[in-house]
Amino acid sequence: MATLHVIGAGLAGLAAAVGGVERGFRVRVYEGAGHAGGRCRTFHDRTLDREIDNGNHLIMSGNRSALNFLERIGVNASDVLVGPDRAEYPFVDVATGARWRVRINEGFIPFWVFDEQWRVPNTRVMDYLKAAKIALAEPGDTVNDVIDRNNPLYKAFWEPLTLAVLNTSTDHGSARLLWSVIRETFALGGQSCRPLTARTGLGHAFIEPAVNWLEARDATVSFNTMIKELKSDGDRVTGFSSVTEDVELGPEDRLILAVPPSRLKLLLPELDPPADDASILNVHYRLPGLAPTDKLGQSPFIGMVSSEGQWAFVRGDVVSLTTSASHRIGLDETPNKEAADNIWAETRIALGLPGDATYDAVRVIRERRATLDQSPAGVAKRLKPRQRWTNLVLAGDHTDTGVPATIEGSIRSGDRAAAMAFDK
Repeated sequence: MATLHVIGAGLAGLAAAVGGVERGFRVRVYEGAGHAGGRCRTFHDRTLDREIDNGNHLIMSGNRSALNFLERIGVNASDVLVGPDRAEYPFVDVATGARWRVRINEGFIPFWVFDEQWRVPNTRVMDYLKAAKIALAEPGDTVNDVIDRNNPLYKAFWEPLTLAVLNTSTDHGSARLLWSVIRETFALGGQSCRPLTARTGLGHAFIEPAVNWLEARDATVSFNTMIKELKSDGDRVTGFSSVTEDVELGPEDRLILAVPPSRLKLLLPELDPPADDASILNVHYRLPGLAPTDKLGQSPFIGMVSSEGQWAFVRGDVVSLTTSASHRIGLDETPNKEAADNIWAETRIALGLPGDATYDAVRVIRERRATLDQSPAGVAKRLKPRQRWTNLVLAGDHTDTGVPATIEGSIRSGDRAAAMAFDK
């Protein structure tokens, strides 16, 4: 039986491993860290004395690869994901206190843009028709190149969406890449863009079930196993070395590399992947009691504009604030206490807390290498899964998946890598 070796146990690597088992491979997974999941993991934080995710992630009901992955590993999505009954997004302008909800009807005809109660405040139907030009964006276009920044739809929709999806600013992010998300979610109606988050944690929803599923089928997942060198002969990888063992690849064995660009560059210096130094700031607050959710409605989060904090996620007595593209808006140099204090003042407004409301504990987590560069130049550098080695396939959201660096993109890349390895 041929062995599929998967280096990296993030979502891309786990998806590739699952695909390998489904196709009859013997599967071995190697992970340099002491846990699986990469950025998508849940852990117990001693400062908060609570379980938190290292970063907040939103899943859309139209993310077919992510939801299909859960089904394949025996997880009922409704048991582990939570969200409103319909496509609804609550927002607050922290500067003015204005609140609104964007509601998107089901079906392909966007009736919601004709309803003042459903669309973004102070916008007209013509604003949405003009914004449709993003579908015609050229490869080199940024979001700012195709969207009018003076339009009220910009601040209340396009900018938050770009920051959340591309983890970069609108003057830097690829319009085509942003359109790829809209095409598969918002453009298909509310049934495809209902927002979902992990009920108790991303690790419990995706990572632990995947590892358990693999191990139950005799796949091996080895942690604290950093791969330090690949060995090749011509157009074939012949083996690799970890800190504990040397592995030789048999004639029918395959290798999938599911590691971040910075790590990939060390293992295969001849490749030139996009940079992976786009950062995200996460601030987690533990409150004295359950966090109020009346301002959120059915949603487990609220979007924030005119603020450093961009998305507030509520889970029990923990409120987690996410600021995407912190490297682009100057927050990477802001001291932790200052950032936490500033964002807490915004959080009070977002949740409708009194001005003297306090928290019991706070934890600041900076993801310095959260995503790849998703500018037009960065997108152009995304790698093809197949390179010159016949028994090697690349996986990861830095490969050319056609969608941004998200949970959906990672799983899609792993699924594709397993299929390509099998079809060698």
